[in-house]
Amino acid sequence: MDMITILLIAIGLAMDALAVSIASGLSIKDLRISNAATIALFFGSFQAFMPVIGWIAGLSARDLISGIDHWIAFGLLSLIGCKMILSSTRIGSNEKEIDPPNISVLLVLAIATSIDALAVGLSLSFLKMAIVTPAIIIGTVTFTLSFLGVFVGNVSGHFFENKIEIIGGLILIGIGVKILIEHTVMV
Repeated sequence: MDMITILLIAIGLAMDALAVSIASGLSIKDLRISNAATIALFFGSFQAFMPVIGWIAGLSARDLISGIDHWIAFGLLSLIGCKMILSSTRIGSNEKEIDPPNISVLLVLAIATSIDALAVGLSLSFLKMAIVTPAIIIGTVTFTLSFLGVFVGNVSGHFFENKIEIIGGLILIGIGVKILIEHTVMV
């Protein structure tokens, strides 16, 4: 898998965290750089760590499914993408109630937005890819977009939020299709 594909996966995965960061920025009245950095650090760290967990979990099953690994990667990425697109329609005003500077709230939000990254790590394991570089890129992209998203949310509110998740979902579906095409044409 080339760097552009890894970067696109990272951007796609970061969209959930970006949407929550925008909502977080909306709910923080006296926004400070430290608020944005804390939110971005939580999201970026979990997005970097979860693919590693998924990759390790996939190591044991990788040999058993090597003949259909591309179908599984396609299925997982497509399901994640569809979930993101569907959940984009459910973003509502109740997210103004969150308290993002609260560490326990941040922990729950970071876990919730990084579950998709776990599945991507599993897919990368099935594709026999190394995990270190993708995990670093995923974490860095998520940190950067989340940091910026807090400020965007503070200024512009929910305008971009659901559109960003739709784009992220479409990117992940597209990458799943690309993997499927590459592996079925090569076979």
